[in-house]
Amino acid sequence: MPKVAIIGTRGYPSYYGGFETAVRKLAPYLSDAGWDVVVYGRPQAMKLDDPERDQRVHSVATRGFERKSLSTLTYGFTSARRAVKDGCDVALVMNVANGFWLPLLRAARIPTLVNVDGIEWERAKWGRIAKTVFRSGARSTARWANTLVYDAHEIKRWWGAKFGRDGIYIPYGGDAPAQSSEPPLGLKFRGYVLVVARFVPENTIPEFFEAAKSIAKSWPVVIVGSSGYGGELDDCARLLAESTPNITWLGHVADDQLLHRLMQNCGVYFHGHSVGGTNPALVQAMACGTPAVARDTVYNREVLGDAGVFTEPSPRRIADTVSELMQDSDRQSALSRAARSRQQELFTWELVCERYESALRGALNARPV
Repeated sequence: MPKVAIIGTRGYPSYYGGFETAVRKLAPYLSDAGWDVVVYGRPQAMKLDDPERDQRVHSVATRGFERKSLSTLTYGFTSARRAVKDGCDVALVMNVANGFWLPLLRAARIPTLVNVDGIEWERAKWGRIAKTVFRSGARSTARWANTLVYDAHEIKRWWGAKFGRDGIYIPYGGDAPAQSSEPPLGLKFRGYVLVVARFVPENTIPEFFEAAKSIAKSWPVVIVGSSGYGGELDDCARLLAESTPNITWLGHVADDQLLHRLMQNCGVYFHGHSVGGTNPALVQAMACGTPAVARDTVYNREVLGDAGVFTEPSPRRIADTVSELMQDSDRQSALSRAARSRQQELFTWELVCERYESALRGALNARPV
């Protein structure tokens, strides 16, 4: 039974972000396909008592520094070193920051499949030093990775132009709820506006918060997300919720059922992500048949196609575009159907897991002996 190491996430099972969601889907799938799966992660982030945890998947905690700028690097290093010690046959590595540790895996004759994620050094949340680290990690990834995985065609094109590396396109998937459910929190069907995002500037969070003041005069606004480390945007969300009766801030939501109910029933989901590739939250919103207003970027257009409305990232345009859609029930219904259809065609977890398994088999078969 071949052994695969999954490196660069917070572990299994974990509910932090897109990588963690992908691992919750992929790890059991690989076990079904005959793999011995080892997921390396952070002790405080893994929910080992999760009733949905697949006991066949080995969850291994390693050490690292739990700091914004050091966590990925330090946990990536200890995970790569442990994967070598554990005699893994192939490694799935998430995030180019772990590109520095690929030579360790190559020296141990462990082929690597690396998901490069987005273009991290374009994210406003990182300072100058962190951006330099990500750029250097990307160069190391381009040099040392056996196979690269891109979650968007535009990211694939960018890496080809910048580093001359081809790779495999594997997006994210979404879970279509089995049936419609009642809106939570006493909300009304199609009667509220929802945003789900990590609190970083490049997700248009400051602009949406400003727009929310205007939107909330007519409709409830539900905010899901946090920075994960506290800070100015968390404080702003708290103040908005405390000072505006029509605005609710739920913080980070790890309950998938609650999140899906919020997406299924909202009138508009605002998606403000401006960098990265295929965003997991957007794909999940599509799976829930959610009418979406998205920031106009090449990535969001690639994912949504004609199944969404696009807007400029100014508070006034966001408020106007959201309000227009909230008043058009026919358009909401049409967008809901289109989003669900597009997700089922292009962004299912079965498709995603199948492509990862095939890529890992290819890497394993090419392993040097």
